[in-house]
Amino acid sequence: MIARLFIDHPRTVGEGYFEHMRASLGTARKLALASAACVVHAVVPGLCQTTGSTAILKLHAEIVPRRFDQPTL
Repeated sequence: MIARLFIDHPRTVGEGYFEHMRASLGTARKLALASAACVVHAVVPGLCQTTGSTAILKLHAEIVPRRFDQPTL
C-alpha cells in the first residue's frame, strides 16, 4: 500500500519520490500564478488578457511528453 501511494507512480515517469514532489509543486506554483492572473482578469478585463491561456498551453507542452498513459487515483 505504501509503495502504491508513494513510489509506484513516480517510477512510471522516471522519477524518485522527491524529484516527483519537486516537479508537482512546480506545476502547482505555475497553476496558482495562472489562476491569480485569471482572477485579476475577471475583475479588470483589460489586464492579464492572455496570461492564463498562455500558462495552460506551456504547461500542456511540458507535461504531455512526460506522461506514459498512467491512470491517476
